[in-house]
Amino acid sequence: MTPDLQASTADWTERGAFAVAPGVHRIPLPLPTDGLRAVNVYAVEGADGLVLIDSGWALAESRTALASALRLLGASLGDVRHFLVTHLHRDHYSQAIELRREFGTRVSIGLGEQAAISVILAGQVHPFTPQLAELLASGAQEVLDRVRAAHSPGPGEGLAWEAPDDWLAPDQQIDLGNRTLRVMHTPGHTQGHVVFIDEMGGLLFAGDHVLPHITPSIGFEPVRAALPLGDYLQSLRLVRALPDLRLLPAHGPVAPSAHARIDELLDHHADRLDRCLAGVRSGEATAYQVAASLRWTRRERKLDDLDAVNQLLAVVETRAHLELLAAQGRLTSTSVEDVSHYSLPAPPG
Repeated sequence: MTPDLQASTADWTERGAFAVAPGVHRIPLPLPTDGLRAVNVYAVEGADGLVLIDSGWALAESRTALASALRLLGASLGDVRHFLVTHLHRDHYSQAIELRREFGTRVSIGLGEQAAISVILAGQVHPFTPQLAELLASGAQEVLDRVRAAHSPGPGEGLAWEAPDDWLAPDQQIDLGNRTLRVMHTPGHTQGHVVFIDEMGGLLFAGDHVLPHITPSIGFEPVRAALPLGDYLQSLRLVRALPDLRLLPAHGPVAPSAHARIDELLDHHADRLDRCLAGVRSGEATAYQVAASLRWTRRERKLDDLDAVNQLLAVVETRAHLELLAAQGRLTSTSVEDVSHYSLPAPPG
């Protein structure tokens, strides 16, 4: 068991089990993508056994890494009695389902994910389907064609989805015997995203709601909310209103202050809203055009320099900002041949 070092030289994706608080260990598990190289699963020692917050992607490499990390804690995969999952994305949910089939482990996820999981189970969606529709509405046919050409079924994509054992309600208290976790509904990244709050321990198990180095994607799910960015910003403010907690994110190192990072995220989106508004003011009319006028990633890259999937994410995120500006009355949205066009509101009178 190794302490969770936050020195700049530390690699948060390094495999192992890292103590972040008494009875809590961070376990990074590998991901099959270049962008996000790992997902943090948190092993919490309850009075009645081991509880894991999130589970990792159902891949052989991930399972091996999880089993190895649990051995460092004197446990095995079969000793996990409960998975508490922050949201439905594969890197958080799918390994829990796989291990439940083998060991009967209990799996719980937020009630707000019920519609999305129902749609998946009914076979009514395919990968990226809602996002491809967003690209069409954004006037981004070129990006849509690139995504279709580049996308092929990835590892674990044929996962046989299943419903959880329990749907977690907002503000539900989860008694682990030696600590209590409170469920907070934090929609935005997905409609059913939840975080788990250990108030006595001063810990925020944040999932993808608050990430230390990147801004989470907004509304990347099979059933999209009307204003996912509005939901996300409100969720950030709800967590910001709590006493400051230690940030235990799903991707990236542990950070001492959730408040500090939330403030950065709120500032980022306020700036992005202003930049999108400026793009429309300068004559850009569609989400695709506005996205092409912006810069992306910490390297300030142009839209054309991104790969197909990151172009999709950029355009969909831009559209979310423009739709929120329209809902706020700062822009006007009209549909022209099924493509949303944005303009400044007419002056009063």
